[in-house]
Amino acid sequence: MTRFTFAAAALALGLTAGAAEAQKVRVGMAPEPYPPFASVDASGTWTGWEIDLMWALCKAAEFECEITPIAWDGLIPALEAGQIDAIMNSMSINEERQKVIDFSDKYYNTPAVIVAAKGDAITPDPEGLTGKILGVQVSTIHQTYAEKHFGGVAAEIKSYQTQDEANQDLVAGRIDATQADSTAMDAFVAAEGADCCEIKGAVENDPAVLGLGVGVGLRKGDEALKEAFNKAIADVRADGSYDEITSKYFTSSIYGE
Repeated sequence: MTRFTFAAAALALGLTAGAAEAQKVRVGMAPEPYPPFASVDASGTWTGWEIDLMWALCKAAEFECEITPIAWDGLIPALEAGQIDAIMNSMSINEERQKVIDFSDKYYNTPAVIVAAKGDAITPDPEGLTGKILGVQVSTIHQTYAEKHFGGVAAEIKSYQTQDEANQDLVAGRIDATQADSTAMDAFVAAEGADCCEIKGAVENDPAVLGLGVGVGLRKGDEALKEAFNKAIADVRADGSYDEITSKYFTSSIYGE
């Protein structure tokens, strides 16, 4: 009896210690609205596809995660400085970013598109954007792409701190078009109604800029965290959690090829 009691007590203590030792992971996210991926309301509640997926990945990896709000262009510096442990904010895996940080495997991959007013003859190519004002979010793959492919033809490439600001200027007619992720623009076009804007099509793919999909941003050399997130991504895709979360926000898969 004493031996059993001791063993049970030891097991209980072991379980308690294990629970207490769950790894804490500070996940950096920009507080700027980016529906349907991530948004935070006035009460501080975060919602969106990427938020739901983050909690699912943290649960699968047995992490104790907390969201740390940081402006988009400060996310990578904050990661390098150790202020956060991971970035999960629709950050594409591309060559420029891979020079300074690592990434997990991708968890979604959707095309970049051009959006403009209905009836406007703009097309998603240099010819269609010649002499136009194109709005993009600062420090994104879309700004890099626009400067590389449209910089010699557009009248102006105007940068914004948030995509929402670019969208507002498009609605107001202060810019002619904007470039952003297709799924975010699907939501924007639907929200603005039939009289506003439409997706003019996807830009030509440039993997060096647009990347290989979206992954969790991690510090160079943090292999343990990288392996844990990779396993968690594989697990939620295998057990159906990924598809269940996606079906709440999208009508088709966004994982990509």
